[in-house]
Amino acid sequence: MKTILNLLLYHCLRLLTIPILIINFELMKFSTEELIDGIQSGNKRLIAKAITLVESKKAEHRVQAEDLLKKIMPFTGNSVRVGVTGVPGAGKSTFIENFGRLVIAQGKKVAVLAIDPSSAINKGSILGDKTRMEELAKEENAFIRPSPSSGFLGGVANTTFETMMICEAAGYDYILIETVGVGQSEVLVADITDVFLFLKIIGGGDELQGIKRGIMEMVDLIFINKVDQDNLQKAKNTRLELKRALDFIPPKEKGWKIPVLLGSALHNEGLQDVYGTIFEFIDLKKKTGRFEEIRVLQAEKRFEYWVQEYILSLMKKSNAVEEAYHMHKKNASAMVSNPSTEAKLFVEKFLSNENRD
Repeated sequence: MKTILNLLLYHCLRLLTIPILIINFELMKFSTEELIDGIQSGNKRLIAKAITLVESKKAEHRVQAEDLLKKIMPFTGNSVRVGVTGVPGAGKSTFIENFGRLVIAQGKKVAVLAIDPSSAINKGSILGDKTRMEELAKEENAFIRPSPSSGFLGGVANTTFETMMICEAAGYDYILIETVGVGQSEVLVADITDVFLFLKIIGGGDELQGIKRGIMEMVDLIFINKVDQDNLQKAKNTRLELKRALDFIPPKEKGWKIPVLLGSALHNEGLQDVYGTIFEFIDLKKKTGRFEEIRVLQAEKRFEYWVQEYILSLMKKSNAVEEAYHMHKKNASAMVSNPSTEAKLFVEKFLSNENRD
């Protein structure tokens, strides 16, 4: 009887301590200076905390996030940003894991931002790419951050650009962005990267997509993955078709003809060629001045994005404006009138209210 009572008491105490542990965890806050010190010293836990802060939509978190991003700015911009896209099943995670390990073997540090598809229910990640890159995750000079896309178009999370800045401040030389792989909306990843890599497979039903302009006019490098002796001839034929298709697309960069490489990420075949080609492409862009020019344009686009975000946030702070916002949104969703018309009416109403104030 005494033993049973002791066991009951033990489990009751455990249940009582769980809320305390949760509360203590919630109260664990870090100052901006602590986060910056952690970022610059390569403390992965504090790097992750900083990214979580930047991803947060809470007003108090946004204030600290802006302060953090402002202070790390002098330490950013020194990485090579590579976007990796392709249809589902193209082997993006396998490619990134083995390519990342190859880059680390060259004495570099690699950060991977794996943008997962989001749950429609809670906007959280579905796949959890970190669990699919186990070997890379073990590397001291690798940092992997899965983030939900939260329904954001373009296959990237809405704070991916700011997350890259944190990784750059932490001294990562290569930042690899794995996108969700959902189709032509993926082209937006080109707006935040230096190199846009398209992974393709043979017989994956994506030949038509390869010939369409969409992604093809945005890519800098194509890698036909999962090539082996059995499908080598088909791979060569696919490469020829792609090169012919690319002949009808104006060159994105002067003096750069988009390479179409063959290989197998799983067997580490062709990855060295990809690494060398990326180096050549970045070197060309720096010599022509296009590297800095494009980064300036990318920063301007981020400015425009955040202007829209902050204006919308400001609009919603007024109860009257928020009611008007939801009314016009409802009219648009119910197709009472054209969505663009409803948006125009709402903005005009907001501006007229602001002028009266």
